[in-house]
Amino acid sequence: MKFKPNQTRTYDGEGFKQRAACLCFRNEREDEVLLVSSSRHPDQWIVPGGGMEPEEEPCGAAVREVYEEAGVKGNLGRLLGVFEHNQDRKHRTYVYVLTVTETLEAWEDSVNIGRKREWFPVEEAIKILQSHKPVHAEYLRHLQLSCSSSNNGNILLPPPPPNDNAARAAACR
Repeated sequence: MKFKPNQTRTYDGEGFKQRAACLCFRNEREDEVLLVSSSRHPDQWIVPGGGMEPEEEPCGAAVREVYEEAGVKGNLGRLLGVFEHNQDRKHRTYVYVLTVTETLEAWEDSVNIGRKREWFPVEEAIKILQSHKPVHAEYLRHLQLSCSSSNNGNILLPPPPPNDNAARAAACR
């Protein structure tokens, strides 16, 4: 674990920073996704997510991060997949689908750092994310693949990371 001001970072046995995120959708059609402005680059959009806290399950971290960063609550759906970012920072991110049921007028990051949020059609969101957050665009591409009729309705998941236990997945159901 590394310590940042007001935050504890957790790492798995392979040295990957453990993260969680949600693709937040306006409804169950999953055709409009909510993006938030980046804290580092306020003119750029990102998928809400962040680091897991010690002893926190991925699904709990994903819901907490969405509440803090996007000011929304909703029904947590399926685990879309576990994505690894190997380039400069070793991240392993659990990405869930969430259908938004409540939108707060003011939320933690809007008040503290002026974060904004906006709904985008999925195709537009992929184009927006591709230039500066290609891994976030990949989440949405994976969603499209998992929902396509060519896979007979099966969800395509990357293999779980080593040392991942089934209890984590069960705890989120």
